[in-house]
Amino acid sequence: MIAGIIPARYGSTRFPGKSLIDIKGKSMIQRVYEQAAKSTALQTLVVATDDDRILQHVRSFRGEAVMTASHHPSGTDRCWDALQQLNGDYQYVINIQGDEPFIDPAQIDELAAILNSGDVELATQMIPVNTHEELFDKGEVKIVLNDKMEALYFSRMVIPFIKGVDENEWHKHFQYYRHVGMYAYRRDILEQITKLPVGTLEQAESLEQLRWLQHGYKIKCAVTRYESHCIDTPEDVEKVLKLVSGSPL
Repeated sequence: MIAGIIPARYGSTRFPGKSLIDIKGKSMIQRVYEQAAKSTALQTLVVATDDDRILQHVRSFRGEAVMTASHHPSGTDRCWDALQQLNGDYQYVINIQGDEPFIDPAQIDELAAILNSGDVELATQMIPVNTHEELFDKGEVKIVLNDKMEALYFSRMVIPFIKGVDENEWHKHFQYYRHVGMYAYRRDILEQITKLPVGTLEQAESLEQLRWLQHGYKIKCAVTRYESHCIDTPEDVEKVLKLVSGSPL
């Protein structure tokens, strides 16, 4: 069984209280919840928060929510806290980003589809890079893979370096991928990684997943056809609304 957990803390550094902002008549967290609830792969769905305002709001639209500790440094830690409060023998958890109000439920199903064997420790998604601008955008995290579609490394820099080729042409000579930040964790692995100390690679790149790789865990990667439209700042609201202007709100 798979549990979908939406971490939603109130005190975002760049956009405090963003889970409760109004987006065309519904809060962001309600939109995320309603979209995720359409997934056919999840046996349960719950919001994991640290704030009573979010907790009560989710319950007001008949969503499931649990209160988690306020000190958690990441959504991964909040997922483990929430999972321990759920009834049910869930083998996997999918961490659904609480700041993507228009996430397509099929994207969740795509990620869940690679968990069927039970031997996947961790999984995430990626999307092909097809332009020079996207490739060299340090806000986009790139992934290097092995032949089993497992991550070797994540970086904000462009890797691998292509010797003897103009940088403007690199994307034409190698299939680069960028990370799409939704994670699946096997239950036992989720418990283990929440106890790991921060590693030097994570400190260098500020990427949590590098802690897991540095400690020898395997992250399966699957290609998705769905873009991520995150809301990190107040200015992002209008940008995302324009991007999804052709979709029903």
